Amino acid sequence: MRIVVDTNVLVSGILSPDGPPASILRILLNEDATLCFDERILAEYVDVLTRGKFGFDPEFVDDLISFLERTGVPVIANPLSVVLPDMADKMFLEVAASGDADHLITGNLKHFPETARRNVSVVSPREFLDRW
Repeated sequence: MRIVVDTNVLVSGILSPDGPPASILRILLNEDATLCFDERILAEYVDVLTRGKFGFDPEFVDDLISFLERTGVPVIANPLSVVLPDMADKMFLEVAASGDADHLITGNLKHFPETARRNVSVVSPREFLDRW
């Protein structure tokens, strides 16, 4: 199964070891699903995970990103002509659509209105696990 994971899900999965985002992170770490990404997504992961407010060990962040790059699928995303409430989220939708991802998993469903999804399955962490 190919998935795109919004940064908020990744951060939540690290911060709280119980709960749906952590389960999704474990699925990725066990290589039971394949992460689709592009350079923009990886750059955002690094930017957010290295913010001082989280206090994540830089070596841990480096190891996690290296693992995701090694086990995931890089995607050359085609631009989409969509308008989203937060246009910074557009990269996740573009990678999901171009990478034939089964799901885009986000904690911010409202950032991906039905009319802009372009046949991409956008689900919450709980919805993903229910389908899993």
